Amino acid sequence: MTPEEIAGTLTELFGTSAVGAIGPGSWQIDTSTFRLLVLLSEDNAWLRVLLPIVPIQEAQPFLEQFLEANFDDTQEVRYALYEGGIWGVFQHNSHTLVSADLSNAINRLVSLDQAGLDNVFNRLIESRIRQIIQAAKQQGQSLQATMQSLERFYAEGLMGEINQTSEGREEVLTAWRRQLERLWNEG
Repeated sequence: MTPEEIAGTLTELFGTSAVGAIGPGSWQIDTSTFRLLVLLSEDNAWLRVLLPIVPIQEAQPFLEQFLEANFDDTQEVRYALYEGGIWGVFQHNSHTLVSADLSNAINRLVSLDQAGLDNVFNRLIESRIRQIIQAAKQQGQSLQATMQSLERFYAEGLMGEINQTSEGREEVLTAWRRQLERLWNEG
């Protein structure tokens, strides 16, 4: 893609008011929800699209899950760590890049931004549930016995929030049951 084709694709996606040229081969897209940077290398051979996702302070507990997502989920885009934050990044040889692929990559970056920490948090929770299942099975517990232990922990206040209502506790326990049932036979 030429710089003109890139600018045209960005304008198609975001409109002229959101797209700003910040230098030769460099654009910034400002919307109400995100800021996207599109940068060509000095020789125009590589295009990089960057979108800040979350500050490193918030992301620190989930770095392993971000890397796992790079391996399993992110397809043509990647999470990257730079200047105190987690970024969504797409890099491609600009000579072989086509408009549809650029549009798809930008849409995927925006979806990573919209998900924020949700996806990596869910990955972390699922790994913790798998650990609970593994420990329960090593102790010879059944799914039902494991669920009864969790219910007892909530009833005794070892788990859950201090001022949790009985309805809130039931919602959490229902979520636990769903996750345990879903993952029990996998581990």
